[in-house]
Amino acid sequence: MSVRTRVTGLAAVCVGTTVALVSLAGFFTVRSSLYDQLDTTLLQRADSLRSTLASAAQLGGIPEGFFSAADIRVGLLDGNGQYAAGGDLAMGPDELAVARGERPQSLRTDRVRDLRVAAVPAGPPGTALVVAQKLSGTRTTLDRLGLVFTLVGGAGVLLAAAAGTAVAQAGLRPVQRLTEATERIARTGELQPIAISGDDELARLTASFNSMLSALAESQERQRRLVADAGHELRTPLTSLRTNLELLAASDRPDAPSLSDQDRKEISADVRAQVEELSTLVGDIVELAREDAPQVVHEPVELPEVVERALARAARRAPGVHFEVHLAPWSLLGDANALERAVLNLLDNAAKWSPAAATVTVALAPTGRGTATVEVADTGPGIAEADLPYIFERFYRSSDARTLPGSGLGLAIVAQVAARHGGTVQASRRPSGGTLMTLELPGRPST
Repeated sequence: MSVRTRVTGLAAVCVGTTVALVSLAGFFTVRSSLYDQLDTTLLQRADSLRSTLASAAQLGGIPEGFFSAADIRVGLLDGNGQYAAGGDLAMGPDELAVARGERPQSLRTDRVRDLRVAAVPAGPPGTALVVAQKLSGTRTTLDRLGLVFTLVGGAGVLLAAAAGTAVAQAGLRPVQRLTEATERIARTGELQPIAISGDDELARLTASFNSMLSALAESQERQRRLVADAGHELRTPLTSLRTNLELLAASDRPDAPSLSDQDRKEISADVRAQVEELSTLVGDIVELAREDAPQVVHEPVELPEVVERALARAARRAPGVHFEVHLAPWSLLGDANALERAVLNLLDNAAKWSPAAATVTVALAPTGRGTATVEVADTGPGIAEADLPYIFERFYRSSDARTLPGSGLGLAIVAQVAARHGGTVQASRRPSGGTLMTLELPGRPST
């Protein structure tokens, strides 16, 4: 059952129940009022008649047409249960009790003859005056009233169903648009946003859906760029590696000219270098793809320990570079492995651009605004002003860096790690020469 059908049915049931309850309450109220009015009229007529009828002879002298015109029946009952007059009435114990003086009056319904019967004491002692009236008129009125209530209730239910259908169509139109959009996305893969109308809950749902589409489109675009850039970067080392391997394989054929030992050593060295470059590139791509995944890691991390581990690895990779370290205590919640990789990338970049026997300065210090900075300063040539806005983009390599080993992904990984931890990373030129990388992360001083 669709939501529209459920809304329509719910509206019809609610309104139908309300109309039924109101109709029943109205019917029984009118019914009680009509019977009360009939009883009052009978008692008033009985009081009027007993003041004028002193004996059964007087009652017998009144023409029957007189009572027929008034739509009543009149009789007298003595205390012995004998009919003094009006023998066509069925007298009961209630009327007999009135005749004996045991009750001041009585009212009852004779269901056999469909009469409402009232009795009051008559003029002669020990006698009761009985007045009866047909209930057919009252029942006809009640039947008509019940028919009216039934028709009105049915019309109300139909109107409620129509109104529920209209409300469901209008209210669920944004949901229908969302459904059509999801079906279109599943069919075509086009992540186009949906038009938003109004400011109610469904409009906010549409806005959230559009935000999800935007995030999904951005993720797809990042994935597409990563695949395209990775394919472009992998093509060069793979081509060179294949060329060198084919050259080595061709030199082993009997009819091919042989390579000298020196040439073979150089080709083997190139192959090893290309394999190392390819391994580094693949590792960086895997790391970057992992950083793209929506991971949330919240574990206590002592940032000085992370920096020290990264320094140890960087020192093994660049034995000719001296690292001058100044670390202040600082802790945060995050991913220790990712932070270590980010700091290591900064250190590797500084070591790569520093001259032999140079000093790279590493400082960790609070900023006083709820964050701390990890500053890595080298004494290399520095980054050109034209390259500063792009160095944290994936696969970006300046013209000077294309001749050096690297994949162009290290600083992009740093930027993503910083963003994951709510921080930032910036690059600038030092006035004294070289590059200053600043990684700023939130946290608190550790005790």
